[in-house]
Amino acid sequence: MAEFSWEVHSPLERALVAGPYGTHGDAGVSLTEIRNFDLVQVMARRGKAAEMATAAKGHFGVAAPETPKAVQSTDAALIWSGPDQFFVLSKGGKHAMDALAPAFSGPASLSDQSHARVLISISGAKARMILAKLSSIDLHAEAFPIGAAAATSMDHTSVTLWRGNERTDGQAVFNILVFATFAESLWHTMLDSGAEYGIEIGHSEEF
Repeated sequence: MAEFSWEVHSPLERALVAGPYGTHGDAGVSLTEIRNFDLVQVMARRGKAAEMATAAKGHFGVAAPETPKAVQSTDAALIWSGPDQFFVLSKGGKHAMDALAPAFSGPASLSDQSHARVLISISGAKARMILAKLSSIDLHAEAFPIGAAAATSMDHTSVTLWRGNERTDGQAVFNILVFATFAESLWHTMLDSGAEYGIEIGHSEEF
């Protein structure tokens, strides 16, 4: 009998080439793929939104987002993904499907999206300028503060976008979740959009 083994690869394995890209000199943008994360979508069952919210507060210690924003607990990010639903982004299995099932088995349906989405972090002085070419959302700090989120599209590709905490140098950080099947196409579009600013490309296992 033949033996099979599975080795997980990033959808950006071929497209991501770490290092500088575009205009020479100091990079205006950092483009980083975040790998090896747990992502679970939590969706309230009909008439169970309030019960789901109570379960989330009890499990995470913070209220789940009911409007387009991202909320940080001690070891997970809860990201609004639509009415009465949110993503749980974490690492290390603590908030993976099996861990969440006991808390949400009654009020919500769970969907493991860990290998169905790609997580890309965009930061740097020119980050907003790249995103302005791809999205119609106003990403000015006053209109899109830290913690703001949106289910939107970039270059006709559906994404979940939210603003994370600033880098240590004060530069804004934007995070994007995109379906794995569209990730390579969007990645190349981002490279084309940011080449004029200079991009530092990389991947990381840290948020």
